[in-house]
Amino acid sequence: MAIIEITSLEHEGVQVFGTLTEAQLRNRLEPEKGIFIAESPKVIDVALNEGYEPLSLLCERKHIEGDAAAIIARCGDVPVYTGERELLAQLTGYTLTRGVLCAMRRPMLPSVEQVCRNASRVVVIDGVTDTTNIGAIFRSAAALGIDAVLLTPTSCDPLNRRAVRVSMGSVFLVPWTWIEEPIQSLNTLGFKTVAMALTDKSISLDDPALAAEPHLAIVMGTEGDGLPQDTIEQTDYVVRIPMSHNVDSLNVAAASAVAFWELRVKEVRN
Repeated sequence: MAIIEITSLEHEGVQVFGTLTEAQLRNRLEPEKGIFIAESPKVIDVALNEGYEPLSLLCERKHIEGDAAAIIARCGDVPVYTGERELLAQLTGYTLTRGVLCAMRRPMLPSVEQVCRNASRVVVIDGVTDTTNIGAIFRSAAALGIDAVLLTPTSCDPLNRRAVRVSMGSVFLVPWTWIEEPIQSLNTLGFKTVAMALTDKSISLDDPALAAEPHLAIVMGTEGDGLPQDTIEQTDYVVRIPMSHNVDSLNVAAASAVAFWELRVKEVRN
């Protein structure tokens, strides 16, 4: 490993950990050069297990032979930047309580057709811009039987630093990609679409017709405005979660977990 001591925020190579914006890291113009930041040994470990390429590491000195030792060993010869705690906090904007940051190469994303191939249950995230919600939805998707995640261009980037952290690395476990026209394209691929929305035509989440569908695409919108009306009108089903005490809706992350669990493919038992 190459340990590099930094004494200035201008040190070449450390800009990815603090100076560059999320948009610059993502590099829309040249996606093959895009970078994202993974934080904490556990999250970085998940990314490495899934084949993500590490480019450099940043950690406090005490973690080099402590919390970050195993991660540093796995990353091979990539540079490991370290320095005074106060300097690193100035660079990143916070104290590195989780021990280590890793700059990683963004993968080339698959097509919608590729992520949906052999999938029974997918989720479409439509216009959700809160990074915490994105991370939580991915974590629930990984845990509760969702085979792929599709995001409209108006949604937050799943490889945003906070989204990755909230997901606890689940963004690396579920195939995902961007989708332009979710309803039409998913119908073409053989999916029945399910809009999670409150309308006069909404059926209950536990309706037997939903469980009988072999391929479902669950469409989730932002909790403020919900799904666009034209999207709702194009879906095959409009579904609500039955609730008590006159509560009309849940946070989109909580609602996704409930929907994923109820609509998962049930095992057939003899």
